[in-house]
Amino acid sequence: MLNSQVNSTDIRLLLSEVIWLELEDFDHAIDNSKLVNSEAQQWQTYLNTLAMIGCEKWLSTRIPQKPISQETNVIEDIYHLEVGDLKICPIAIEHVLDEVINIPKSAIDKSELAVHFYVVVEVLEEEEQVIIRGFLRYDELMNYCSQFNLELRDGYYQVPLSFFDAELNHLLFYYYFSEPLAIPLPVTSAQSSRVSLQKSLDNTRTKLSEWLEGVFEQGWQTIDTLINPEANLALSTRITQRGAKKAKLIDLGVQLGYQTVALLVNITEESDEKFGVLIQVHPTGGERFLPPDLKLSLLSKAGKTLQEVTSRLQDNYIQLKFFKGESGKRFSVELSLGENIKVKEDFEL
Repeated sequence: MLNSQVNSTDIRLLLSEVIWLELEDFDHAIDNSKLVNSEAQQWQTYLNTLAMIGCEKWLSTRIPQKPISQETNVIEDIYHLEVGDLKICPIAIEHVLDEVINIPKSAIDKSELAVHFYVVVEVLEEEEQVIIRGFLRYDELMNYCSQFNLELRDGYYQVPLSFFDAELNHLLFYYYFSEPLAIPLPVTSAQSSRVSLQKSLDNTRTKLSEWLEGVFEQGWQTIDTLINPEANLALSTRITQRGAKKAKLIDLGVQLGYQTVALLVNITEESDEKFGVLIQVHPTGGERFLPPDLKLSLLSKAGKTLQEVTSRLQDNYIQLKFFKGESGKRFSVELSLGENIKVKEDFEL
C-alpha cells in the first residue's frame, strides 16, 4: 500500500533521470566560468554549463534522430538548447530540497531569451552527475507569475518546484506530438509596437472545402495538440465526427500575458450540395476556462455580424450555431475581448 504522506520531493526522487558527466564536461564548464569576472557568477556559470551538458545528453538519448544545438549567453547567465524549432532552458540547482527554483527574469521577458520549456537540473558535482527534476512550459510559467504574483528577487523569479512537471515523458510527448507554435513566445519590441486594435492572424483566406481532400494550410493543427485531454474527451459530444476538423492557436496578446485559445473548425459535406460548418473556441495551455467576455462572431463577406456568442465567467468552450453554405461562399470569424483585442480569420467554402 502506498504511503499517502508522500510529498512532491519524494515523487521527484522516484521519477528522477540521472546523467553521468565526463572529465571534458567539467573542463568545458571551467572554461565558461572564466569568461565572467564575478566570483559568485563564475560558480553559477559553472553549474549552468554542467546543467546544459547533462540536459543535452539526456535529450540526445531520447531524441537521437534530431541534432541538438547549444546557445550560451554568459553575460545574461542563460543557456539554451534547441531541438529543431523547440527551445529549452536548463535551470541549474544544487539541491532538490530547496523547493524553490530561481529563473532569471530576462529568460522570461526578453523575446530573444524566452524558451518553450524550462527544465530543472540538479547538479551534483562530487558525484559527477546531474539529475533532471522536472520542466515547466513558458505559457504555464507566465500564468503562474500573474496568478500567484511570484516574488522577484535580485532579477530572479522565485518559482516553487511543485509547479514543475516531474514526469519527463510529458516533455517528450510535447516534442513528438505538438508544435512549438502551440506555446507562443513573446515577440520583439519592434513587433509589439505594431500591435493595433485590429490584427489579422493570416492575410490569406482559408479554403475549407480543400480540407475534405486532405489539404490544410500552415498553422492548422490536429485538435489533440492544442486542447487539454479533458476537453478532448468531451469533444465527441459537441462536434460532429464527420468531415474534417482542425484547430488554430489564437494569441490574445500581451494584455492577457500571452494567453491563447484554440479556434476549432469542423466542415462537412451535406446532402443538399452545401457544406456545413461548426466553429468553437476552447482554452489552451492547461487552462480550464476561457477568459470571461470573450466574444466569438460570425461575419459576412461585407463585415455584417451574422452570429455572436460571448463567454461567461466559467465557460470551458463557446460555439457558434451550425450553419451551411455553398461552395465559394466567404465569411470571417472574429474573436474580440474588450476594445483593444480583435483577431479575425477569413474563410471560403
